[in-house]
Amino acid sequence: MLRNLVPYLLVFILCGCKAEPSQKEIPQKEIKVAFIADVHFADVYPNLEGSDYKGIYDSIHNRSTLLRTMNAQLHSTRLFNENYFAFFAALDDAVAKGIKTIALPGDFSDDGQPLHIKGLGKILDRYAEEHGISFFLINGNHDPTTPFGEEGGKSDFLGANGKAQPLMSEVGKYKADKKSQNPTQVVTDLKEWGYADMVQELKHHGFFPKRDYRFWSTPFSEYAYEDYGFEKAKKASGLKRRTYNLDVAEVALPDVSYLVEPVDGLWLLALDANVYLPKENSSGFSGAGIGYNEVLTHKKHLIRWTEKVVQEADRLGKTLIAFSHYPMVDFNDGASEDIKALFGKKAFQAHRIPSQLVGKTFANAGLKIHVGGHMHINDTGVITTAEGHTLVNIQSPSLAAYVPAYKIITVKNDQLEVETVVLDEVKGYDTFFGTYEKEYAFLASDIANDLWEKKILSSTSYLAYTQMHLQELIRLRFIPTDWPEELTQQLLNRRGWELLTVLERDENLVTQLQEVGLTKQDFIGWEGADLIVDFYKFKNGDELAKRDIDAVRLKAYQFLLKKWSENEGKSSLKQFAAIFKKQMQGEPSVQFSIDLGTGKLMK
Repeated sequence: MLRNLVPYLLVFILCGCKAEPSQKEIPQKEIKVAFIADVHFADVYPNLEGSDYKGIYDSIHNRSTLLRTMNAQLHSTRLFNENYFAFFAALDDAVAKGIKTIALPGDFSDDGQPLHIKGLGKILDRYAEEHGISFFLINGNHDPTTPFGEEGGKSDFLGANGKAQPLMSEVGKYKADKKSQNPTQVVTDLKEWGYADMVQELKHHGFFPKRDYRFWSTPFSEYAYEDYGFEKAKKASGLKRRTYNLDVAEVALPDVSYLVEPVDGLWLLALDANVYLPKENSSGFSGAGIGYNEVLTHKKHLIRWTEKVVQEADRLGKTLIAFSHYPMVDFNDGASEDIKALFGKKAFQAHRIPSQLVGKTFANAGLKIHVGGHMHINDTGVITTAEGHTLVNIQSPSLAAYVPAYKIITVKNDQLEVETVVLDEVKGYDTFFGTYEKEYAFLASDIANDLWEKKILSSTSYLAYTQMHLQELIRLRFIPTDWPEELTQQLLNRRGWELLTVLERDENLVTQLQEVGLTKQDFIGWEGADLIVDFYKFKNGDELAKRDIDAVRLKAYQFLLKKWSENEGKSSLKQFAAIFKKQMQGEPSVQFSIDLGTGKLMK
């Protein structure tokens, strides 16, 4: 009898030895999360039934459109119209890759207008239903623009005859210029929603708990992980329970931060880093936009909560990824002080650069990974504190600007793999080019001073279109407002060879060029204006810029910057070279891995 049982006992013993393997031996399923930042969604095909204004009729697609002018787009850091199609392209790409979890780190709308929030909600609902996607949104400074909403509208929609069309949410808000604009019309759904209306419209996408979430909480909820229940979470999710007070104002302000476990083992920490301060000489609140520099002084409860969440994630063995609209770490590759010295403290959105204290504070709170947006750039920033804590800040680009891209983070055991997906091709990006032709014709005949470069309407891809958008933005806005006249005089209207010989005689350069495999010809095919555009490509795209700049020209730039850097004394060219070189030498930002134990980046 015993002899017959021995084989079974051995099997039982062996199975028992494997019944409780160490945590590292347990195979874990890969989890993929897409981060699509700064969509700035505006519904170009909205429902205008409740308005006297019906938009511009598109005879090709048999529907009315609501567009901003090309002139408005080329003076803005973001597109207003074509990013509509880019959003669908990103969602379809994520679906094709089998991704079921998508986070939107703020500015998912353009000023929180109900017309556009409703359109966005319908798209998210449809993709959730048809493809089983769970969306997790957190708000940015454009959604909402103020905590409790206000009247709104824009003066630069595209109207009949190529003229700008002012549309406002109430009568008397704007007086149109007869020469350049059509008469102002009222569209009530262009008011700017506050928190309550916005999150209610998007209630299914992270802001409130759902039964299929494994866990959901806020900075203000009091239940523990072990006694979590949907009804408890639902009760704690009401906006009246999610408020904080400013020292400088009596009114309670909303905070829609939340923590969610959408799939086993993954915690997404959505931080509402919007800070609204009372206006000094009038009623209401100023818009958000500064980010974590103001969180440190006005929303300290978020720091305490983050530290608590980190401790719980460690205790429970959860992988924690935080995301919000604003960066937590300097995004200029160490060039911020140089930028301020050359271009001024207000140029290049310097006021939005997070202080070192921000990164140190959240790193010392234990946070290791944060995904941000806001700046419309591709970047990776790393900060390690004196206490030995490391925080990696991943900047997800915008779909509405160069480089149009989004991030995918794959969780693999103790490692995160980060991939950047560029939207080179977008179906429908040229849909409105014929309409812009009419705008151009009007401007060319009546307002030549505002003329933009028509060549943008010959763009052969969405990526090329965003490159041209950046080029025109630099010409029409950045150079006139941000660049010192002394520097532009030295750069503009000069070919590369002239820029190279401005500090050194020709005969001294021939041998040096031969030694690095360059010739004089490599400096003749481009100008200072091209150098400036490619500088912005690196500033916005980081490593992605190398895809879009000819390798020989890039080599020529590196030689030129080296020569400027070697110049004795202080000069604006030397300062500019120092900035440009740093922007070209940042942390890996396209495809890399992060060791969750050490915080180290690996290509």
